[in-house]
Amino acid sequence: MASAVLYVIIIIILALLYNFLNGANDSANAIATVIATKALTPLKALTLASVFNLIGAFAFTAVAQTIGKGIVSITDLATEVFFLVLISGLLGAIIWTYVCTASGIPISVTHALVGAIMGAGLVAGGTRVIRWEILTEKVFLAIALGPFAGFAAGALIFAVISWVLFLAFKGTPTPEVARFFRKLQPISASFMSFSHGMNDTQNAMGVISAALIAAGFLAAPPGEPFPVPWWVRIACGVIMALGTLLMGSRVIQTMGMRLTKLEPRHGFSAEAGAGLALVAVSLVGMPVSTTHVMGSSVIGGSFFQSLSRIRWPEVARMVTAWAITLPLAALIGGLAYWLLDALL
Repeated sequence: MASAVLYVIIIIILALLYNFLNGANDSANAIATVIATKALTPLKALTLASVFNLIGAFAFTAVAQTIGKGIVSITDLATEVFFLVLISGLLGAIIWTYVCTASGIPISVTHALVGAIMGAGLVAGGTRVIRWEILTEKVFLAIALGPFAGFAAGALIFAVISWVLFLAFKGTPTPEVARFFRKLQPISASFMSFSHGMNDTQNAMGVISAALIAAGFLAAPPGEPFPVPWWVRIACGVIMALGTLLMGSRVIQTMGMRLTKLEPRHGFSAEAGAGLALVAVSLVGMPVSTTHVMGSSVIGGSFFQSLSRIRWPEVARMVTAWAITLPLAALIGGLAYWLLDALL
């Protein structure tokens, strides 16, 4: 059992490191627009995001179940092999996320983890150990729906706001309107952070809980909800907040300042739209990319006003990173498993 304890400790450390980088990349999405429009200072925005991320992490665990039980089958692999798959998957996600975060590129940290675990699982046991039905119904569908849902929600909310402002001010909003939406943005940013906690914070929770279950330290009776200990939720939420504080500035600049020219009403629309989309997919256990949803919502909030407001080279750079994340992470995860299996 000593080896199982060692494996679990390593997985917990790597999962928390992954969550630190998740905070540096994905959690920055929740506060990028509120900082860009100067509705809140970075310190206040970070505090807000940390609190509501943690609240969201305690709200639901459907996404944790998808990550913990829905990628690689625990029962089709030996326990030690399953531990190595989780370790390799975390290493693959950490390496790819760090490279992109250091470059200021907002990626799907969720899909980096899914891809890396899938790649490690394929090398370890072939296609039979991959739970393709869950990946198809939840993960792959989320990849397709995430950007569309964010874009549509951001565009719709901004369209309604613009229509109301046109009727009230005949198309020329006053400075008071900007101040009004700047005051509303902390509310929409809190909602976005809460929805982020419902989704992305649960990635590491699912991996840690899966390791505890495989080691026999946590019971998972058939038909019962997927168990996530309270200390796992707190640890993942706190570490994610530290990642945002210490490494999130470059991604915040990309999401809040480089994709499009933001005003308070654009920021409010993007945050509210992305938050609504994230809550919807989190309730059904879809590990959607917060980056995909938020980035698309930011673009959607400006798209129907003026295409010239959007900085298309930055959009192309971000979309390219989105497209290659899952396959590259799978390759890195598979290589990591191959190396670990050869060395151990």
